[in-house]
Amino acid sequence: MATKELREGFTTGACSAAAAKAATRVLILGQTIKEIETTLPNKRKVTFELKRCEISDDSAVCSIIKDAGDDPDCTHGAELTALVKLNQENKIILKGGEGVAVVTKAGLGLEIGEPAINPVPRKNITEMILEELIGSAFSGAEVTISVPGGQEMAKKTMNERLGLIGGISILGTTGIVKPYSTAAYKASVIQAIQVAREYGEHSIVLTTGGKSEKFAMDLLPNMNEISFIQVGDFIGTGIKTSIKEDIQHVIIVGMIGKLSKMADGVMMTHRGGSSVNTKMLANIARSLEIPEAVCTNIEAANTARHVLDICKESGHFYITTRICEIVSENCSKHGLGQRVSTYMVDFDGTLLGKFEAPEGWGIKGEVEQ
Repeated sequence: MATKELREGFTTGACSAAAAKAATRVLILGQTIKEIETTLPNKRKVTFELKRCEISDDSAVCSIIKDAGDDPDCTHGAELTALVKLNQENKIILKGGEGVAVVTKAGLGLEIGEPAINPVPRKNITEMILEELIGSAFSGAEVTISVPGGQEMAKKTMNERLGLIGGISILGTTGIVKPYSTAAYKASVIQAIQVAREYGEHSIVLTTGGKSEKFAMDLLPNMNEISFIQVGDFIGTGIKTSIKEDIQHVIIVGMIGKLSKMADGVMMTHRGGSSVNTKMLANIARSLEIPEAVCTNIEAANTARHVLDICKESGHFYITTRICEIVSENCSKHGLGQRVSTYMVDFDGTLLGKFEAPEGWGIKGEVEQ
């Protein structure tokens, strides 16, 4: 059976720019419209249907419902709204309304107190408004971007911890959301590491999800909350960004499944489906001189969790420590020589094994592209 092609979607930035362009056109025409053609940051032309289109004496409001395509995104279905007022001041002023976060911490590439509208969407919004002003009696505009319900959506993001308060961020570098590339998530991982560094942190903790992060916080209670970063599947991005930002010590906290993939050299851990390489785990067991009968059982195991059970029952649980050490070695190699420690936790937060990298530890190697 052929695999259904996944549908692309559009970023909050692209929708905001289109809504702003539509509101500007409505004011110049003096009448409402039903759709608007816009140019995305990647120069592609797209036509959006308008959800709202209202005009008053000195302003217009247009909105677009964000379609994230087949990408799992908490902003899918969000209403990106632009309220535009025109003037003759030769500049475009951007404001954030309801549901758009306000920047309260440094290190985000935006001024403190400004709305969390990232540089590419800012440029796209400005360009789309200026395009409409050509040949009109106006040379400037004030635009307020808002997202009804944005504050609620933001609870599913890392915004608050990053110092983005009161709503979502207006994001997007191309205007397109690639299904399951979760580009916005990858960008948030990079941003979170940059913020931790900006706040003077030299050690960070990379976790694969909310559960492992909670367990990591219990294990490392003396570390600042800002140092804990959920990387999801983007462990490679986390390692490479930590090198770039001069983070001296990276601690990885995860469960057997994801750590087994990292031990197998996979740095984008959703790739290759959900299967864990039990043959590789069996070979680790052999290198530790675990009896062949146990190694054979490990190789035939259904899941990584099953491998844990086999090792526990046979009294060879120390394999967990070796897996942690291999993860650290692989991640160090991936990042061109980085001090990386690894902790393995169980599904209830129990520490199963760990490799604590000493000072000056790190293996030089090729950076994976």
